[in-house]
Formats: sequence, structure tokens, C-alpha cells
Amino acid sequence: MKIRFLGTAAFEGIPSLFCRCDLCVKARELGGKEIRSRTSAMLDDDLKIDFPPDTYMHMLRDGLDLELIKDLIFTHSHSDHLYAEDLVARLPGYAQSADHPIQIHANDAVLLRIKQTLDFNGGLQGKFVLNRVKPFERMELETAVVVPLPASHDPLETCLLYYIEKGGKTILYGHDSGWFPEETWAWLQGKELDLAVLECTVGRVNYRQTHMNVDAVLETKQRFEEYDMLKPGANIVVTHFSHNAQLTHTNLTEIFTPHGIQVAYDGMILELP
Repeated sequence: MKIRFLGTAAFEGIPSLFCRCDLCVKARELGGKEIRSRTSAMLDDDLKIDFPPDTYMHMLRDGLDLELIKDLIFTHSHSDHLYAEDLVARLPGYAQSADHPIQIHANDAVLLRIKQTLDFNGGLQGKFVLNRVKPFERMELETAVVVPLPASHDPLETCLLYYIEKGGKTILYGHDSGWFPEETWAWLQGKELDLAVLECTVGRVNYRQTHMNVDAVLETKQRFEEYDMLKPGANIVVTHFSHNAQLTHTNLTEIFTPHGIQVAYDGMILELP
């Protein structure tokens, strides 16, 4: 199975719009892995996680055929994870798209935003099917088996992590979230992972209520080990970085490599054999 990290930044992107902080200035100068767009991931070519405002750029940069997507799952409704306006581009009159509908799986807030946007432009028109997900409810999608799990992120929304079984591999897509709720940890006991994707939005900043910092990532890895959740050779990858953390890709690699944790960058492809 293949996971492609399309974008690896938090809401602001790196460099951020209008920003002259040291990291954004350096990112503009260095380019390459220092350039980070809003976070999303693709599993193989048919399961996409989140739909940020940078999806068009991801398509061009990575040569993606978005018509191969069968399932689109959402973590939450924040604008760096949901840009519903670009879903309109699949509707008749905007695109000559395939006949199959893309199955959208999300919480109430995401579905409402998508429905309002598409209704304003003529409705679903057979191009999308909206499916409401519930925490801990196992779903057999066309592409994978998925279980949504509660995250600690926005107290006004049921933000979600995802446990995913696909192609004989198991993945925990674990952001946006601070320290996982204890009910999520309880559900994860006894599970074995090939890959865990975590966030490190705030770097070394001592804040971890709605996002993880470096210490929270390391403590999460320790909890994985205590629960014997990591299969031999399992991968842990960090993503979703804010420019406010003031950490370059090199800085992040120096922090996490000694702990056996990979730092994602835009366009990175990880193969799970």
C-alpha cells in the first residue's frame, strides 16, 4: 500500500501569507522541503483524507487523477481541511467527470458545509454521496475498512481520527488532535499498527490542548509501545507543522530521527510492503 503526503502544513502554510517571520523568510529562500501546503493524504489512488484549499496545486504537482478517488473522508470542518467550493468543480457544467459518485464520509459539520455549497450550485447531481460517520462505528467503504475515533481538537465539533484497514495494512491517521481522549486510547488497546500518522503543529511550544507538540508526540509513541501497538518495522510519521513553531525540516528531522520517527514533507510517498 502507498500513502502520499500531499501537504504537511497547518492552516497558515509555510511560508505563510503575509508573514515575515524568520522561518517563512528562510522557507522562501531555501524552497524544497521547507515549502509546506495545507495537510492532506492519499492512500493508494482511491482513498483521500481531507480536501484542503491546496488540492488543485497537489493535483498539478503530483500528477494526480482525482477521478480515481472512490472514498473521501474528513477529519473536521476547519478550512485547511475542507474547501468545499472546489468540490463544485466535479459537477456537470464545470467538468466532464466520470459517472461514479465519490463517497464522502464525515461528521455533521462537514456534511452541512458541503451540502450548503453544492446545493447553491445545483445539488449533488449524482457526483457525490454524503455519509454521516459516528465515533467508534466500523464502516466498510469501497476502498477500506474505517473506524472514526474522537480527537481532542475543537470542543465545538466532533473532530475525528481514523483507524484504517486497507490492503492488509493498518493505519492510525491521528490528527488534528492534542493528547488523544482516554476513550480513544481504550479503543486502540489491542490494535496493531503498520503506520501511525501524528501531528506536531506547535513544535516545542508548551501547548498541547488542541494540537500536539514534540513532547506529546514522543509520549504518544511511548503509549503505543506500552500497548504493544506497533508491528515490527512499523512507521510513525509526523506532519501538520505551523510556521509559528519556527522549526525547519532539518530541525524537525534532528529532533525526531533519534526516536525512529519520520518527518513528512510535501509530496513524500511511503510504501507499506
